[in-house]
Amino acid sequence: MVTISLISLTVLVVMLSFGVALPYCFGGALMTMTLFGGATMKGTMVWGFSQLSNPVLLCIPLFVFAGSIMSESGIAASLLRFVDIFVGRIRGGLGVVASVSCAIIGAISGSGLTGISATGPLLIPEMAAKGYPRGYATALVANSSILGLLIPPSVTMIIYGWVTDTSILACFLATLGPGLLITFLFSVVNMVLARRFPLVIDPPQSFKETARDGMKRTSRALPALVMPMIILGGIYGGIMTPTEAAAVAVVYAIPVGFLIYKGLTFESFLKAAQDSATAVGAIMIMILFSLMLSQIFVMEDVPQELVQGIFNVTSNKVLLLILINFLLFFVGMIVNDITAIILIAPLLLPLMSAIGVSPIQFAAIMGVNTAMGGVTPPYASILYLGMRIGKVEFSEVIKPAMILIVFGYVPVVFLTSFWPDLSLFFPSLFGY
Repeated sequence: MVTISLISLTVLVVMLSFGVALPYCFGGALMTMTLFGGATMKGTMVWGFSQLSNPVLLCIPLFVFAGSIMSESGIAASLLRFVDIFVGRIRGGLGVVASVSCAIIGAISGSGLTGISATGPLLIPEMAAKGYPRGYATALVANSSILGLLIPPSVTMIIYGWVTDTSILACFLATLGPGLLITFLFSVVNMVLARRFPLVIDPPQSFKETARDGMKRTSRALPALVMPMIILGGIYGGIMTPTEAAAVAVVYAIPVGFLIYKGLTFESFLKAAQDSATAVGAIMIMILFSLMLSQIFVMEDVPQELVQGIFNVTSNKVLLLILINFLLFFVGMIVNDITAIILIAPLLLPLMSAIGVSPIQFAAIMGVNTAMGGVTPPYASILYLGMRIGKVEFSEVIKPAMILIVFGYVPVVFLTSFWPDLSLFFPSLFGY
């Protein structure tokens, strides 16, 4: 059955590579399992729809909607000016502003697409005007936007916790350490590369001017900064479940967008609702078909056979972790993060448990790998969106994007795999 399963996954990958719509791709893989593997789809679709009614999944559309509202409200401009207080007047400081701002946006929306959509139109032209190559600016903002998948709350970690029956709070905390480390590495890489650029640096301010300007910008950004505090404080403090926190985020975002930042209008609010509904509809369809395929794999004991087959080849933990990371990176290159997690997590979790990797650490390993896949061709949806926003060609953006991936993401992938404390430190503070 493992052979047939691998064939069905090959069919899925080939169809995805040719740009076939996701439902048809999964349909082809399901047909392969049914026709050649002897699997039956009887009851699988009913089971899939029953899983979609899980209350945990309700926080996905709510977080997506809250992120869309904040994106339309003009929050990004206030956050950029706030971060600029600290590093904006040093060489390469604007690039650091980009990385840190995207991390904060991620803590609000839980989505990489929201990060690039909110910050890209503001940051990329500003960085280009200050002397950064436009392709580099686009690559930095796109790569930093992926931090929305790692800095909690994260939609991908909600999905992982759901499909693996792992605490969602623990999953949120597991990717926090890697996400903060990637933010730091991006800032360091940017400071090194910035030495080569003919940058225009703003003249220094006196302490009095800086303090006055800082107080003004902080007060302006405070409503935006309070939002992640409410969400994460409520979840970590045990006051709210992730679903309740997502609902509070929506309720908080609406008056902030309309009354404080005033970037939200009735028309933009309807647009945010429409964009959210479209995104959530696509996500739910992907979840349904991914669930059906993964359930058939489980029913046919594919995970257990896969574990046994791999152990027949090698039982070396280091080698297995390297191979698993290569597999996850490859999967992340060809499918989106949610599809990868639903499809791969149930298959590999028994293997990870067998070699002594906890489900919480595995959440971080999957999170970092699938996030990296979002900016790595051929899938690279975040990178392609950044190219459209930045108005640059692929040839301009691919080299700086690869530099950031190699020196920003890749070290964290291996640290997450071989240094458990990076992903387990924050969860351990909360008893996980």
